[in-house]
Parts: sequence; C-alpha cells; structure tokens
Amino acid sequence: MGKNNLEEQLLNLLRSPSYQPADKVELSHALGLPPDQRSTLREILRRLEEQQIVVRLKKNRYALPQKSGLLTGRIEMNARGFAFFIDDDPASENIFISPENTGLAMHGDRVEVRLRKDRRGKKDTTEGQVLSVLQRANTTLVGTYQTNKKTQTVLADDPRILQTILVAGKSTARPGDKVVVQLDPWLKRHELPTGTISEVLGPATAPGVDMLSIIRKYHLPTEFPPAILAAAERFSDTVQEPDVTGREDLRPLTIYTIDPDDARDFDDAICVDRTENGWKLGVHIADVSHYVTPKSDLDIEAWQRGNSTYLPDRVIPMLPERLSNGLCSLRPDEDRLTFTVWIEFDANGKNRRSHFSRSVIRSKKRLTYQEAFAVLEGRAHSPVEEELHEAWRLASLLRKNRFAAGSLDLDFPEIKVRLDANGRAIALEKVEQDISHQLIEEFMLAANETVAREIKHRTVPSVYRIHEKPDPERLNEYRETLAVAGYEVGDLSQKGEVQKLLKMLKGKPDEPILKIGLLRSLKRATYDVRALGHYGLAKVNYTHFTSPIRRYADLVVHRVLGAMIDHQKNIIAPAARDLKVTAEHISITERISADAERDAAKLKKLEYFSLQLEKKNPDRLNALISDIKTHGLVVELVEFSLTGLVHVSDLPDDYFQFDPVRRRFTGKRTRRTYEVGQLVTLFVSRVDKFKNQIDFRIAG
Repeated sequence: MGKNNLEEQLLNLLRSPSYQPADKVELSHALGLPPDQRSTLREILRRLEEQQIVVRLKKNRYALPQKSGLLTGRIEMNARGFAFFIDDDPASENIFISPENTGLAMHGDRVEVRLRKDRRGKKDTTEGQVLSVLQRANTTLVGTYQTNKKTQTVLADDPRILQTILVAGKSTARPGDKVVVQLDPWLKRHELPTGTISEVLGPATAPGVDMLSIIRKYHLPTEFPPAILAAAERFSDTVQEPDVTGREDLRPLTIYTIDPDDARDFDDAICVDRTENGWKLGVHIADVSHYVTPKSDLDIEAWQRGNSTYLPDRVIPMLPERLSNGLCSLRPDEDRLTFTVWIEFDANGKNRRSHFSRSVIRSKKRLTYQEAFAVLEGRAHSPVEEELHEAWRLASLLRKNRFAAGSLDLDFPEIKVRLDANGRAIALEKVEQDISHQLIEEFMLAANETVAREIKHRTVPSVYRIHEKPDPERLNEYRETLAVAGYEVGDLSQKGEVQKLLKMLKGKPDEPILKIGLLRSLKRATYDVRALGHYGLAKVNYTHFTSPIRRYADLVVHRVLGAMIDHQKNIIAPAARDLKVTAEHISITERISADAERDAAKLKKLEYFSLQLEKKNPDRLNALISDIKTHGLVVELVEFSLTGLVHVSDLPDDYFQFDPVRRRFTGKRTRRTYEVGQLVTLFVSRVDKFKNQIDFRIAG
C-alpha cells in the first residue's frame, strides 16, 4: 500500500462515525497493516499531528480535533489575565478563557482547547480550557532586566505576556537594561518560566534601544547577508542597452513621479493625455522582476522578508539599497526599466480598454505631494504642470465614480513622528490626505484593478489582494456602540447604510474614533490565490501591482503579467501551489510589519508626551471621551491617534460616582458629568513607557 493511499485510509477511518480513539497498534490492526508498514503509519501520524490535522489524546490515542471535542487555534491574552481563543476556522466565534484555564499558554501560542460549560448568573456560558500548547509563538522575548538579592528576572515588554521570566546563569545585563531572553520549555504552571539572556540591548533610556527592542520583538532583520549585498552589487549602476531591447520606448514622454518629501525610493510614475473621447492614463511601475529572478538569492531573501517595514527612525527594506534606492527607483533624468499599464477612459471615467507592456522610461520630474498640491491649487506654468491639472480632472472623476459604486472612505490622517539627531521624538505632525495624495491613489487603484481583471480573465494563477465581506454579528455589535454614541443607523450589512454612516460622521468630533470602531468590525485585508474581491474598495477584481520595491506580492504579480506578455518566449508563470504558500506567508509578514510599525509609533508618541511632564507650561490637549470604565475615562487624542486614561482620582474638584447604566461619572457635589462623546481638555499626568500607557488629568 502506498503512503498516500495509507494516509487516505487512515483519515477515512478517523472520520468514521463509529470510530473510537485508538493508539498506533490498534490503528494498525484496524487498517489490516502488515508489520513492514507500521513504521510508515507512525511517520504519517507524526506528520499529521505536527500539522494539527489529528490530535493525540490520553494514553497516546489519536482522533480528529472536531471528533474529540477539542479545538485547535491561537490564544490571545489580555493584560488583565483572561484570554480569547481564536479558532482555526475563521467562521467560528472567539471563545473566552478565564485566567485559571489558560494553562501553560502564552500570548500568541497555538493551543488545543476543550469547551466547557460555566454557570454565570442565570445562564450557562461556554468557555474554553487550554489542554496543551501545540506550538509556541515565541522562542525569545524582549523585556526589562530586573534583579534582587536572590533572583534575576525579565519582565516582557508585551503586557500580554503575563509571566515573569526567571533568568538562569550569569549575564552582563544591569537592572533596567533591555534584553533578549531565550526561553526554556515551560512545563509546570505553578513555577515561573525560565530562560537565558541571549543579547543585552542596552539601557532602556539609551538612544535607539527602544527601536532595537521592537526589531528584536518582531524578529525583523537589521541587515542583509553579505551574499545578498554581493548579488545586488553585480548589477550596473545604469540601465544597459541590451536591457532595453524589445521594450516600449517611452523616454520622450512627459512622465513624472509624486511621492512624500522624505521618500527615498520611487516605484511608480504616471502620465496622462487628454484624448478626443476622454483620457489615456499611463501607470509605469519599476520592473523589479528584471533584476530579482525566481529562486535567486535576492528572491529568496525578498520572499522571507515579504515586505519593507517602516519604523520612525529607519526603513527595513525588502531589497538591498542598490536596487531599492538605485537601479529600481524611478529617479528623474535617468533611464529605468518599467512595466506600463495603459488605460483609456471615456468622458465619464469608464475604463474602455487597456493594454500592458514592458517599457523603458525617463522621468522628467520628481514632485513631492506638497509641490503637487501647490501646482493643483494654482495655475500651470510648464508641460508637467499642465499635465498634472489634466491628471486631477481624471482622478477626481474616478474618485467620484468609486464612491458611487460603494467604496468606503476609511482614510485617516497620517501622524508622522519627527526625531532629533539622537532619535528622540521632538514633534508629531499630521499629514492630511489632500488632492495630490488622492490623485496618485486613484491611478494606483485603477492600475491594480485593471491588472487583476486581465489576469483573472486569462485564468492564470496569481495572488490577489482580497477584503472579504464583514461578519453581520460584528456589525450588529458595532451598531450597538453607535447607538450608545447617539447614532441611529440601519442594517450595516448593506453597503449603502455604511456609506450613509460615514457621511453622517464626517466632520464630527467623534468621527475618528467611530471610524476606527468600524474598521475593527471589518475583516482584515489579506492575500489569496482566489479573486474574492475587495469589500472596502468595492472592487470585484483587485491585486497589488504598483509597489514591487517594497511588497513581494507586487513582484509576484509582475512575474505573472510578464509571463502573459512574453508568452511567445515560453516564460512560465509561478506555479499555483507555490502561489498559495506565498499568499499565506506574505499575509503573515505584512501583519508582523504592521504590528511592529504600530508599536514603534506608539513608543515614540509616548516619548514625545513624556516631554510635556518637563514643561513649566505644558500644552493643553483636546480629546474625546471614547469609553467609560469603573476606574476612569478612556480618552482619545484624535489629533495624534492616541488613546489614554483619566483616572477617576484625577477628576477635579469633586467626588465622582460611576453610573453603569448611563455609562457616565457624576460629581456628588457639583453634579458635573463626564460621558462618552464629550470633548475634554487635558494635561499629561503620567507616562509609563514600560506598560505603553499614558494618563491624563482634566485641565482646570
């Protein structure tokens, strides 16, 4: 019997309604295996267990997770001790786990959970109990080193890691240093987990240590291996004539880039011409696939990184600087190899036809968003400026059509942290998404959609950017939140009602908070080999094509499109199986980068606000009360996208009582009230960078 046939028979046996958990010997007899096949059975069981397809129960008996009454998935801890179990089945609800039932699990671990009934109040509730840890989320932790006369310990930076780590052996670390701990297996709940210090990052207050802690926490690379740098150095500094052969020569055209003022790599350029019946848009994207070929050292490194990560003090790039800021960057007055998407729009902004080509361009100008905005607000004085005005006429029409089709306006101002020479936060700047940003956004969306539609039409395997429809139950929960805030809305499972809500919130003080609440009610955008569409953008077909310097997904799509364009050269598109693995992998690396970027930005915001404590005349900060807790007011500094707390003891001039029904605090003497949705003026009172928390007090 072949290995595949044996595995299939084994799974059929385990799925059988009459199956009772059995050990290896019993399974061997049930399958009628000869002695020489028993080692193959053991190998199959070991692999299926590692893949969590089967679970091993007491006395080494095997079963399928669902038949054994056990669930497998991921645990998310809360700093207050309880946790939620996230099932592998995305359609399943999260399951509450009380502190006493978390077992030996740490935040993020893959665990095996048993459901149990727990009588609370007048009704039974279903809770989870962790039976075993299948896979640790972390083998290392970053934290702060502490010591007393008897012990050395590390307190993890992540407040969701509830356990203090007991350190074994000697270390050069000093109390207060940030360190990396290599964890030992944790086997007994009543004992502290142990580990050894593998790296001392330095004093927590030393310049750069905070960002290095984030890098180590998320296992981000800090440099490229020498072999990767050497591979990038083999390319010439300039485009060579043989590289141009067979490409569409667009160097005479007026092509330009628009990017942030501090951008170092430019992977997209545009040109727009008015036609008799509408417009012709050209979107030109750096042809990274020309240099980074499949299975090369550069490709393997880029795949592992998945994307670039942007921290306040540095960029951790997907590609070496030689390519990302040099040969692939569409710098002005330099020849560059590109992929071009040509789209012809009619006078109503409808995409009438499109085609694709490998091309070579020579950008005529590099504009910043500020410069482009100034041009759009004034009169045109050059060919580039005239074309820019024409480009906005098209982009504004595309934007209008997109929202009419059901796209959601979920944009937020970007908060940039300005640093001094030592990497300390000295200013927070809000970057609004003005019409110069919107112009580029619409053209990139149009290119992504056009490429996705063409690939799907040709039925070529590829990677798509998807955003699935939200869970109606999550939307109903959010609807209740809106009601508390004073907003009555219809059925949010209908896209039109969501758009009405966003228009209703426009310009209101609580708009940012409630939009964040809406975002949390939606599913997360991800990558998939299925073209499932994009809910937020209201696109039936959508992919990522326009940023191959910083996203591996775009590089994959370039290869797929290139294989379609060059089919006569027998260039083979990526294999479907490889694409599925890649889609899952880059979804994970994207999430890791997003979490690292969020944590790093928050650390720098806390650092900035800690400066307020040193001021004789600290700034008065405007905030909105977003929630009421028994211990105080949860406040949102809308301008800085930061959440904090006003403790009830810091409410001024009275004794305040909590009203859980109306969700407000009322002064016993003054009858002054604090409730959700109220605007308040604050001063900073405490900044705890260790717990990543900031407390405020009401300005008198």
